[in-house]
Amino acid sequence: MGKISAFYTMPHPPIIIPEVGRGEEEKIKETSEACYKVAKEIDSIKPDTIIIVTPHGPLFSDAVALSNGDSIYGDLGKFGASQVKLDLDINVSLTEKIIKYSEKENILTAKLTKDSAQRYGVKYELDHGTIVPLYFINKKYSSYKVVHITYGMLPKMQLYKFGMSIKKAVEDSNTNAVFIASGDLSHKLTDDGPYEYSPYGEKFDKEIISLLKNGDVFEVFNMDHTTIEKAGECGLRSYYIMLGSMNGYNIKGNLLAYEGTFGVGYSVMNFSIKDSNKDTYNQLIEKKTKRFTDKIKNEGVYVRLARESLTHYLIYGEYMDIPSYATDEMKENKRGVFVSLKKEGQLRGCIGTIFPTTENVAKEIIRNAIEAGEHDPRFNPVTEEELEELDFSVDVLTEPKEALKEDLDPKRYGVIVRSGLKSGLLLPDLEGVDTVDQQLDIVLQKAGISSYENYTIEKFEVIRHR
Repeated sequence: MGKISAFYTMPHPPIIIPEVGRGEEEKIKETSEACYKVAKEIDSIKPDTIIIVTPHGPLFSDAVALSNGDSIYGDLGKFGASQVKLDLDINVSLTEKIIKYSEKENILTAKLTKDSAQRYGVKYELDHGTIVPLYFINKKYSSYKVVHITYGMLPKMQLYKFGMSIKKAVEDSNTNAVFIASGDLSHKLTDDGPYEYSPYGEKFDKEIISLLKNGDVFEVFNMDHTTIEKAGECGLRSYYIMLGSMNGYNIKGNLLAYEGTFGVGYSVMNFSIKDSNKDTYNQLIEKKTKRFTDKIKNEGVYVRLARESLTHYLIYGEYMDIPSYATDEMKENKRGVFVSLKKEGQLRGCIGTIFPTTENVAKEIIRNAIEAGEHDPRFNPVTEEELEELDFSVDVLTEPKEALKEDLDPKRYGVIVRSGLKSGLLLPDLEGVDTVDQQLDIVLQKAGISSYENYTIEKFEVIRHR
């Protein structure tokens, strides 16, 4: 019977590699030393397989990608160090078992070879999210095969179940494996980092490190969506899969190093694991169900109507009637309405009307909730199974009024621009839209109107229901 003998989180900044950093790597020396410590531990375990999950291989919206050729190669040429290269044998039999167990759980996987990667329009190669951690491992130990996984943009519980499939596949083999969850934390820790500073960056890093140290799987899966989204991280989905691979264990994390020198959080951890009789997965499902029930109880009538409208349509294939709980305001007023859907903090659909197209706000919500879920051209239609994952918001627009540029305020007013048959709309209070000039530039671009053309401006306010 096989086993995953050890679990690690490791970052992947190319600058930590001396051939890339050329001295700059000294600024994150603690991280480097911690990575060498991990390498030494792995050398003492002498696994035949390293399972590594990365954010930077071929990324699919609906599937987890697993490299499945006999071998795989990659280098750091794009970072000016093509001499740093890895050519690794793949544990094909274990990869096939993971795919088989995932299929039993209805988790979609993309099996990548050189030929299939070409058909998908992606590259079959090792990415820096894999090469950087394994650079350190190979300094101490290199007698292993690899299972190379790129997480997909799947719901977090599906990623957890995928991790459980990894564990089952390993146990159904003679493999002695270690697991590396490759990922950086927030990329928004400082103004001179790769992205604009956000106070959510430090908040996210402290919270995820604390939760992993305490082995609090439930709270990892209950982290605030806004914090996650605004932190600009890339490691959390790797962690979801790793935690799934630990299902059935009591876990405690040991922080070997954390640094944010370059505006990005780099965390290195190992874990102590003890067998337990608890079924973490089913406990997560129970807590998820309770959170959903509580959320439904606390939703206002506007949001409730949007949710029930889309739910009714997906079940019965028809529009619902206006329910008895709709207020007089919803039944007597005519307004433009935008309905937005988010899934784990990420936009899942948004459709709206500037001017009313139905006889009242209630019908406008019913119509636009279905349009947002089924007909937003940027996304696949929402499925019935997704409904519990969705957060709904409803924006009711006031009647637009003619305005001049000096009348605008991007935090308070949305804006509509028109020139001939061309028009564009931008809602108010959007992240990153802080000035009137920014607001006008964006909405003109959306409308396909040049700033040199003659155009009219209208402003409106939004009553937001969440």
